Amino acid sequence: MTSPDAADNRWSDLDRPPLNATALRRALVRPGSLWTSLDVVAETGSTNTDLAARADTLPEGAVLVAEAQDTGRGRLDRRWNAPARSGIFVSVLLKPGDPDRGPVPTERWGWLPLLAGVAVATALSRAAGVDTALKWPNDLLVTVGGEERKAGGILAERAGADAVVLGIGLNVTLRADELPVPGAGSLALAGAVTTDRDPLLRAVLRSLEQWYGDWRASGGDPMVSRLQSTYAAGCSTLGRTVRALLPGDRELVGEAVAVDGDGRLVIATAGGTRQAVGAGDIVHLRPAAD
Repeated sequence: MTSPDAADNRWSDLDRPPLNATALRRALVRPGSLWTSLDVVAETGSTNTDLAARADTLPEGAVLVAEAQDTGRGRLDRRWNAPARSGIFVSVLLKPGDPDRGPVPTERWGWLPLLAGVAVATALSRAAGVDTALKWPNDLLVTVGGEERKAGGILAERAGADAVVLGIGLNVTLRADELPVPGAGSLALAGAVTTDRDPLLRAVLRSLEQWYGDWRASGGDPMVSRLQSTYAAGCSTLGRTVRALLPGDRELVGEAVAVDGDGRLVIATAGGTRQAVGAGDIVHLRPAAD
């Protein structure tokens, strides 16, 4: 007998119905679309890992969605766990280096997690009625009870010479007693007008398709594609005093003043210098100035 708590038991939580894979494919996988396949699995270790393992045999636009992950990862190998069907856990295969389509220079691939953030925030504003702020470089923030909370994250990983697997994790119906840490949040807690994951996932993938298409058509140019200005407009990190925890146990404290053309965070220190940070963990030390 199947355990009532099993990830593939559609009756384990009536408030969290399973995704409709057939309807999602019908809506998203069509001639001319970026999305070439869409699979939904009941449970897996990591959608990013699974998709990366097949990157050489799949065309660009493959989508893998899991109802639950037991070894989901964020940046710095942080674990990402949530109850089955409580969120959107999706990875997509992109091939910006495909030589047959005019490859995007690899130095511009660092914009992909920022692009995904813009795409998700745009989609959630329209589909869920939730304002989503972007914390550099890959966190999705919502407001719960007047406080910023992390509701999602993005992880981009190279997969071979010309491909990137882009993973998105988003808390949708997570309840207050299910939050993994005090600073976590969800769309439901932020007052979303809908927590139906099917239209939310469709909105996210359509938005991602549009932003990726514009970025790729511009050769990855963040200014021509409007990506740099749109990201800056929605980035809650800018204008704040931050602590950047850098590789090698170093740290940098200052005001986050810009996101440069390479997608790096520019921090102005008290000593008057400016330093562009391309990797690290960012801590917001105070709210942005009005």
